[in-house]
Amino acid sequence: MRNYVQNGSTIDLTAPTGGLVSGQAALIGALFGVAATDAAEGRKVAVAVEGVFDLPKVAGTGLTEGVKAYWTGTEITSTATGNTLVGHVVEAAAAAATVCRVRLNN
Repeated sequence: MRNYVQNGSTIDLTAPTGGLVSGQAALIGALFGVAATDAAEGRKVAVAVEGVFDLPKVAGTGLTEGVKAYWTGTEITSTATGNTLVGHVVEAAAAAATVCRVRLNN
């Protein structure tokens, strides 16, 4: 196919304000993903937009397997109001846990 560019599981996006470090999650426009490499603000960076990742979660709140995962801007929560749907929790996380396992659904 002449118009094929890439498979789409990892795409090149522009790093947001403050840049990104490898493994850092971010919402860039309406796309949520995890940086594959470090990148300074305004530079292109490979961002995984598909897959399962361990991401920071809101402290003090447990998450059950299969619940919708929303991004607060810094961490995952099950609260929809004011947050962006980014995937589903694929493994239960205790309230004391600092991370949760999320399958992205861009």
